[in-house]
Amino acid sequence: MFSAGNRVEILKAIAHPVRIKILQELRKGVKCVSDFEDFLEIRQPNVSQHLTLMRRYGLIDFFIDGRLKCYFLRDPMIPDLIDLIQKDYKEALPAPACCPVTKRGTYPGQRQR
Repeated sequence: MFSAGNRVEILKAIAHPVRIKILQELRKGVKCVSDFEDFLEIRQPNVSQHLTLMRRYGLIDFFIDGRLKCYFLRDPMIPDLIDLIQKDYKEALPAPACCPVTKRGTYPGQRQR
């Protein structure tokens, strides 16, 4: 099972637009480096750096098919994270109606906007 510390590290590892796009594509199925180059419009060394980092964290893995490295998702949490990132929220959460009550009593400050 994953600890809270490991989950924080996973969030740090995916916190890049290119890595999120890679994970979104891997969610659809196995992809090779050349597949990523085509839709990301970045060069192979840059793609490989992102893949290496995610592999180091156990998010993805690969197998070799002839001369191709074919990548796939490994971490079961990734599809859920991708769903959450892609979710469309219509509005923000409502603000509290009054100042909060804490262990030390009622918050004395003014609510600022």
